[in-house]
Amino acid sequence: MLNTKTLLAALALVAGIATPALAQDSHATPAIEKQTWSFAGIFGTYDENQLQRGFQVFREVCSSCHSARLIAFRNLAEEGGPGFSEEQVKALAAEYEVADPTAEGGVRTAVPADRWPSPFATEQDARDANGGALPPDFSVLAKARGVKEEGLWWVLNYFTGYSEGGPDYIHALLNGYHEEAPEEFELAEGKYYNDYFPGHAIGMAPPLSDGQITYEVAEGQAEVPLTVEQYSTDVAAFMMWMAEPHLAGRKQTGFVVLLFLVLFAGLMYATKRRIWQGIEH
Repeated sequence: MLNTKTLLAALALVAGIATPALAQDSHATPAIEKQTWSFAGIFGTYDENQLQRGFQVFREVCSSCHSARLIAFRNLAEEGGPGFSEEQVKALAAEYEVADPTAEGGVRTAVPADRWPSPFATEQDARDANGGALPPDFSVLAKARGVKEEGLWWVLNYFTGYSEGGPDYIHALLNGYHEEAPEEFELAEGKYYNDYFPGHAIGMAPPLSDGQITYEVAEGQAEVPLTVEQYSTDVAAFMMWMAEPHLAGRKQTGFVVLLFLVLFAGLMYATKRRIWQGIEH
């Protein structure tokens, strides 16, 4: 009898512990909607204007916490990128300082060959400024993230050339914040509720708000909405370019290779027919 009571008590305790966890799990992550990107598909290319806007969002908002250690200033002037001139890149680099042990005082003015400077001197400084969390580096984040598809629909990605899961996730994440968590969700102090972040509790406060950034629109260009939706789309596209700056060239090369293989297969078949023509089997 004692063993039965002990067993029932243990089961009740486990059920009590499991109830909050089940309540948390009941908040399923919504399906991430696929966006329309200029660089999608086998013939996709980057939109230069969008990359410039995305860079502005990154520079004015994201770079205060996130690094981009694999990107150099001069990359911004490379073909297929944001399309800044060499003079613009030089002027941009001159606005920053980088660590250099050989320079007087240990720092010097940046030049186009320098990498994008980190907002924090050390990893520990970054954690101290962000409640113990380390803001991820943006260099290849758009390729490190993805979209999980249910069933066998992912097979279609091989035929459509879908590789935009990272930008789709980043766009969804930046639009997935709630001012307050659902009543039954226990949100830890210092965390923010987000529909798309694993576990829904994210340490990054909502970084974007409507009207936060004023885009520098060139003469003759159409006005762009100053909304979180637009900001998140632009910065996600820019992050995709950072992660894969030679995407357009890769797609062009891939198409040429496939075309060559098709023609080569046709030639081989025609050769086989010619050689074996009239020969009994």
